Amino acid sequence: MPRLWEADPAASFKRRLGKSALELGATENDPTCPDVWELDNGDVAVIGRDLTDSYEGRLPEGVDVGEDERLVVIPGRMMRSAKVDIPDE
Repeated sequence: MPRLWEADPAASFKRRLGKSALELGATENDPTCPDVWELDNGDVAVIGRDLTDSYEGRLPEGVDVGEDERLVVIPGRMMRSAKVDIPDE
């Protein structure tokens, strides 16, 4: 059965949502840090720590990570800082 949404690997980075990890004090000028970006097609890319295996077996009921998906974690303050850049609709 085809999915209603599929990630577009050709989409480009458009703009950072919120503040950078450096601005939030979540890194010491390391380029391998968490980030949240809007893509040119309106989708959102999240760079974070891959904790898929750590959460396997304890996901909430009705939640599953697909074979081609990963569960990533970013600092909460990073997502909260992105709120101002995310439109309600």
